[in-house]
Amino acid sequence: MTVTRRESPSRPPEPRARRPALPEPRGELSSHVDIALRDGALIDDPARQRAVTVADPYGEDLQLALYARYELHYQGFQGIDPELEWEPGLLALRRLLERRFRTALRADAAPQTDAAQALADLQVEPVGHDTTSVSHHLEREGTRGQFREYAALRSLYHVKEADPHVWVIPRLHGRAKAAMVAVEYDEFGAGRAEDIHAAPFADLMRDLGLATAYGHYLDAAPAAALATVDVMSLFGLHRSLSGALVGHFATVEISSPPGSRRLACAPRRLGAGPAAQWFYDEHVEALHEQVVRHEVVDGLLHAEPFLDRDVAFGVSGTGFLEGRLGDRLLTRWRQGASALLRPLPDSDIQPQGDPP
Repeated sequence: MTVTRRESPSRPPEPRARRPALPEPRGELSSHVDIALRDGALIDDPARQRAVTVADPYGEDLQLALYARYELHYQGFQGIDPELEWEPGLLALRRLLERRFRTALRADAAPQTDAAQALADLQVEPVGHDTTSVSHHLEREGTRGQFREYAALRSLYHVKEADPHVWVIPRLHGRAKAAMVAVEYDEFGAGRAEDIHAAPFADLMRDLGLATAYGHYLDAAPAAALATVDVMSLFGLHRSLSGALVGHFATVEISSPPGSRRLACAPRRLGAGPAAQWFYDEHVEALHEQVVRHEVVDGLLHAEPFLDRDVAFGVSGTGFLEGRLGDRLLTRWRQGASALLRPLPDSDIQPQGDPP
């Protein structure tokens, strides 16, 4: 969210001259998607349906297959026909993948039936140093290399953070719609391109020697990171999951200020540069939290109280997947290993800026 205005920084041109390349497949399902996108269609195959039913719903193969399929609704891929966004065979496969993911998430995310309680739980901060929290780790003891890895992974999330939430706007009305549009307007820079959420995050990445091209770190991102992005698309693309998307949105806005307060300390301690510090500093003020809780969520549930359980599912599902990502990062880091599938070079910044 935007708290203060600043002078427009001098930035290289936005690296969108070319779409990202298709990611490297990680198994049978993502290979099917890769081949279908390159060939222009998906041939129906009963064996593929069986492969989905036995796939790990949070695994590398299924999450990458979903990510690649969802990306057709965003920026797409280099050399891939945009018309494939609505190709029936690919839509049918997406539905199978989504069903496997959603069914597992509903079973595993300890769903609550009361949205108000689920949101209240988000405000309970642990006493002392939380050893299960990535933000606590980076605040106190994380290395510069770990902070760079965290930024590279979260880049896949932050370039989309506000985008899937927009899909819920036509499904809202009254208080909820007015408040949602107001918050989203701020998320998208309130009319200033330099304040769109992804822009200051790109500045942070440059301070850390990271590339800012769209989707640059997709092949390095493990499934746990992809799932935190896929779930936004899952909730956003389905009208039946509108309540869950509102729950996701509320979770982001309520949990962001305390986490950002800790993450703002990390770049200062590590000497990561002013842009890295500024990005998290401007997320510390919880200006959106009250609007989201009392206008978006309360407005939605006042008009449609039967969505209470769905909002709670959005909260618990988001927390579950963020927890899995945190476990992956901390486990690998404490082993002295990279949390990425491909370790980062010392610098990804090209002499003339990011490659087109």
